Amino acid sequence: MAQNLDQSARTPRRRSSDAPQKLPTAPEVGVGKRLQEVLDGYFPDARAELREVLDDPELRPAYGLSMEDARARTTASLEKVLATGMPHGAFRVDQGGTGATGATLTGIEMLGHNDLSVMVKSGVQWGLFGGAVSNLGTKRHEQLVRDLIELRALGCFAMTERGHGSDVQSLETTAHYDPDTQEFVLNSPTASSEKWFLGNAARDGRWAAVFCQLYTPDQEESHGVHCIVARIRNDDGSPVDGVRIGDHGVKGGLAGVDNGTLMFDHYRIPRENLLNRFADVSPEGAYTSDIESPNARFFTMLGALVRGRVTVGAAAGAATRTCLAIGTKYAHLRRQFAAEEGQPEKQLIGYRQHRLRLIPRIARSYGLQFATNLLIKRIHDLEAGNLDRANLTPEQSLDLREVEAHAAALKAANTAHATDTIQEMREATGGAGYMAENLLTVFKADSDVFTTFEGDNVVMLQLAAKELLGGFAREMRSLSNLEMVRFGLDSFGGVLRRRTGADAVIHNLLDTFTDAEESTLFDPASQMRLLIEREDRLLKSLARRLRPARKMPVAEAAEVVDRAQDHMIASAWAHIDRIILEAFFEAESAVEDERTQEVLEQVRDVYFLSVICDNAGWFLEQSLLTGTRTKAARASLNDLVDSLGPWSEVLVDAFGVPEVMLDLKLMERYDSMTPKA
Repeated sequence: MAQNLDQSARTPRRRSSDAPQKLPTAPEVGVGKRLQEVLDGYFPDARAELREVLDDPELRPAYGLSMEDARARTTASLEKVLATGMPHGAFRVDQGGTGATGATLTGIEMLGHNDLSVMVKSGVQWGLFGGAVSNLGTKRHEQLVRDLIELRALGCFAMTERGHGSDVQSLETTAHYDPDTQEFVLNSPTASSEKWFLGNAARDGRWAAVFCQLYTPDQEESHGVHCIVARIRNDDGSPVDGVRIGDHGVKGGLAGVDNGTLMFDHYRIPRENLLNRFADVSPEGAYTSDIESPNARFFTMLGALVRGRVTVGAAAGAATRTCLAIGTKYAHLRRQFAAEEGQPEKQLIGYRQHRLRLIPRIARSYGLQFATNLLIKRIHDLEAGNLDRANLTPEQSLDLREVEAHAAALKAANTAHATDTIQEMREATGGAGYMAENLLTVFKADSDVFTTFEGDNVVMLQLAAKELLGGFAREMRSLSNLEMVRFGLDSFGGVLRRRTGADAVIHNLLDTFTDAEESTLFDPASQMRLLIEREDRLLKSLARRLRPARKMPVAEAAEVVDRAQDHMIASAWAHIDRIILEAFFEAESAVEDERTQEVLEQVRDVYFLSVICDNAGWFLEQSLLTGTRTKAARASLNDLVDSLGPWSEVLVDAFGVPEVMLDLKLMERYDSMTPKA
């Protein structure tokens, strides 16, 4: 059952009880399948096709291989990915693709269930390198696009430098145009301009999409950062003259990805290699662009590459779900301690503290997948409209900025969740989880870098917070003085909650809200209002802290912003928590089976109560909840994990993890080793 955005979708039912309803202790047949249908989201066929492909021992993560063998194995696996046809969806029909953006983003997410090296290698080839050439290039680059789709031209995405990662506008690599030869001279003028940590560079890449400062003879200053495609290796694998290639060697994980470095020594490249969708240089050296503002041009170029950030977060979520499936199934098999001598030992899932380790993290994974599904659907719909990014309407521009901010926020949320949860699953499976053959340590090592690549998480959270403030400022400018007084700075969440995909459901839900004091923590409207209020208050107080900076000199204003960074990050997390809850409600609105509905409601309640318990101090400080209610939240969370404990294996089965990933030594039955009463 694919999700839909029907505006008449069912509003989640109201709850008046102060305690969770108890589910049957014996899970019912069929509920797991129906939950999987909801989790699969808007592109279920893409998930089904990839599950079948991924159920292959050759696509499980490898461990203990030499660096060269690991890299060779990963590169060979790209052929299996290409054979699915999935990569073609990332490219337009006129480029040799199919334009099925949503299915392709979903497919790359699915690769995260198995081998993250294969996912990253695929993302570099078809997402980053391919995305740069296809989205920033024009007709003259179409043959290269066709070649890279079919793996005839392996390439790398040469943006990050030793001295600059997140601060892309300050990159130091230069490209000076020489009209006499009609070539760009690509150069690395400083040690800090060395291109750094580039996937596909150390071994396989023949091409690079190089981000550099562009200079033409008619202007002394740089025109800003632009992208040029450069051949970096000959057919035999040797570096071309003027290019120096380095190898980062053994890393903390992702052994199958050949990360390396690039430096250029006055390397000459044909003028036509400039990816010229948004700016061009004539044979005589005249620079032209349909986008006059250098800042607008820069952000337009980067905005065309947002898909990489989406897939990193989504694949981290898939890896987390695989590890949760491993940890949860182990908890149903492993027995430890008996209530009394002669009695069978108790399953780990039978202990409340173990349930508290598992079920809130399962619930957050559900919410993150729902939110990621909505984001991918929104990107698919935007790109299906054949956007002309050089001539966007104000509405399209706003849509894209919101998508970029949500991509940044969910990238941070998914990868932070992966780091926390995979470590917890490693500990929750004891010594068995420390064995590489059981894959948890492999996932832990391979996913660790996800928090810092494709955008450091701290920077991503600040980006999301800045867009929230920017959205509020845009709304304020559109109000009359009287409207602004009436608005009273009381509705940040309402102003900023545009088309998240759950709008109709949420508006219907909030229309039913009456009085917070009369509502229970299990009432959907009360839950929504509390998380909206948290986001509103944090953003309002952040705006007040930053307001004086508007009239200050730049250096002083920067200090004000710096002192408020913790506040910005707290606001971003509040925003993330709210959009995850919205995504739960949208997903629930598509469920018709009553038992599935009850289970999913309890999963959502676990998520919500976990947010309340984790932030109880703030809710108490703001007098939004009393001590009695926060205590009740903790007690209710305990009751819910007790209720969902027998269902926990059903919950992780709904993730649809490829079966080959669960064929592990730690899944061996303990029944034969357990003394009988």
